[in-house]
Amino acid sequence: MTEIKKFEPKAIFRTAFNKALQAQQPLAEKYVARLRRVHPEKSPEQLISYINKWFLSTVAGTGAAAGTSAVVPNGVVQIPVAIAELTAYTQASVLYVLSVAEVQNLHLEDIEKRRLLVSSALLGGAAAEKIISKAVGPVAKHWGKTLVAAFSRDAIKTINKVLGPRFMTITGSKMGVLVLGKQAPLMIGAGLGATLNVLFASGVIKATKMIMGPAPKAWPENESATKTKTVRK
Repeated sequence: MTEIKKFEPKAIFRTAFNKALQAQQPLAEKYVARLRRVHPEKSPEQLISYINKWFLSTVAGTGAAAGTSAVVPNGVVQIPVAIAELTAYTQASVLYVLSVAEVQNLHLEDIEKRRLLVSSALLGGAAAEKIISKAVGPVAKHWGKTLVAAFSRDAIKTINKVLGPRFMTITGSKMGVLVLGKQAPLMIGAGLGATLNVLFASGVIKATKMIMGPAPKAWPENESATKTKTVRK
C-alpha cells in the first residue's frame, strides 16, 4: 500500500491542467470548426448538445478503461494508470469547456481568460461565483461572458490569483477521489470508473452552462446576414 503515497493527485492535476490550458485551445478551435463543416445545419445549441454527448462518452470510456486496468492481482495501485487517467480526464474537461466557449463566440486567445472560465467550470459555477464575488463584488447572471468582455487582463489575472489556490485544492482533491475510486476489483472498478467520470463530467457541463449562459440562437455570420436583409427591406 506504500505505492498510494507516491500518487499525488493535486500536483499531477496542477501540471495536467496548466499544460491543457496551453495545448487545448487550438484543438478546441479546430474541433468546433470541423463540427461546423460536417454539420452545417446544426445551430449553436445543437452543436453544444453534440459536444456534451462527446464529452460524456469520452470520459466514460477512459474511466471504464482505467477501472479495468488499475489494479493488479495483489491489489497495488497502478500509479502510471492513475496518472494517465487523471491527465486524460483533465485534458478532456479543458477541451470541453474551451469548445463550448468557441461555440459561444468567446475566442479565448488570452490564457488568463481561459484559466478563469475553465477553472470556474471545473470547480463548479456556484462555488466559483462565491469566490469571485469576494474579489470583485456581486456578479451578474451568466457572469463568465461579462467578465471576459468587460474586465482587463490584469483584472482577470487578479481574480485568478484569488480563485486559483482554492480551485487547485478543491478540484485536485476531487480528481484524487475520482481516480482512486477506480482502484477496485476488475469489473467493479470498470463500472465505478465510467460512473464516476460521467458524474463529474455532468457537473462540469452544468457549471459551464451556468457560467456562459444558453447558446446563441444563431451563428454570428447568420445574424449579420439577417440584419442586412432586414435593413434592405
